[in-house]
Amino acid sequence: MTRKRRRLWLVGVCLVAFGSATALTLSAFSGDIVYFMLPGAVLAKHPAPGRVFRLGGLVAQNTLHDRTIDGQPGVVFGVTDGAGHIVLAEFAGPLPDLFREGQGIVAVGAMTPDGTFRASEVLAKHSASYMPPDVEAALKKDGLWNPATGQPPPAAAFNGSLERTAATKAAGG
Repeated sequence: MTRKRRRLWLVGVCLVAFGSATALTLSAFSGDIVYFMLPGAVLAKHPAPGRVFRLGGLVAQNTLHDRTIDGQPGVVFGVTDGAGHIVLAEFAGPLPDLFREGQGIVAVGAMTPDGTFRASEVLAKHSASYMPPDVEAALKKDGLWNPATGQPPPAAAFNGSLERTAATKAAGG
């Protein structure tokens, strides 16, 4: 084998090894990635049941109700993005003190087969001027809020019809 051919083989083996290492690293981290979505994106993309993601938006007006979930006290509420999209969510456990209708939240959880978002964790904003960065960026990107014009509109302005996923409608819900 000539020197040139040996170098070519060495470069090829290095590229294959680097590609394999990159693929293994990416596949190891893919299970740990938690995506952020607004209610409109959830209704459009229909995430697979069980796939964990963060749902952000405002707690929709007149949607907060107590309910027993898996034998524990919990709540059911709607999360809106301000464009008339509302995702029905449920959470069993203690809520943050600042959780209420019209409040900005980010919830971590997954969709259930019936089209409800089941949260395992709920975070509420902690001051009058704070909005979770993911929610703020998504509202700005979708043109639903311009910070130059002041605070985001109140959740009461977002009272569109309660949209649910196709799976929920098919299940008769």
